[in-house]
Amino acid sequence: MDDARPEGRTRQPGDGWVDCDCGSRHWGLHGAAGLLLARRDAAGGVTHVVLQHRALWSDQGGTWGVPGGAVGPDESPEQGALREAQEEAGIDPDVVHVRATHVLDHGSWRYTTVLADEAPGATLDVRPTDPESLAIAWVPLADVDRRPLLPAFAAAWPVLLDRLTERPAR
Repeated sequence: MDDARPEGRTRQPGDGWVDCDCGSRHWGLHGAAGLLLARRDAAGGVTHVVLQHRALWSDQGGTWGVPGGAVGPDESPEQGALREAQEEAGIDPDVVHVRATHVLDHGSWRYTTVLADEAPGATLDVRPTDPESLAIAWVPLADVDRRPLLPAFAAAWPVLLDRLTERPAR
């Protein structure tokens, strides 16, 4: 897909397509990152995760994945994921506790999924805050794979789920 962004949406540092060594085209001149944010119950079990229903004009639009996008030239993947989640879903990075990362490394391009928890006692109200989303929602863990997922996210979901459901150290 070419850069078919809606009117008023400006380019950011790092925006652009990379012809990857894997033979595919990927978004993010310096790689890309997304935030897989979990909500936990009192016992520490994951109950929900935040998912983004991607705008139809976007690459693989109409699918569900995590808020994220291109990493800026002076950002770490964690910084990029938190910035994108704030821009796209209104997620305040001050109430997010980063736990781990999972990297899909293609050599010439990388996608980093940042696994994080909503801070205890916080109740983030997630919502679309830019035109890149049809919806942003807290999705019950059991319902994630019942949605039409972004293919790369669907492929990674079993590993991400295992990592996400490991109990955090207390």
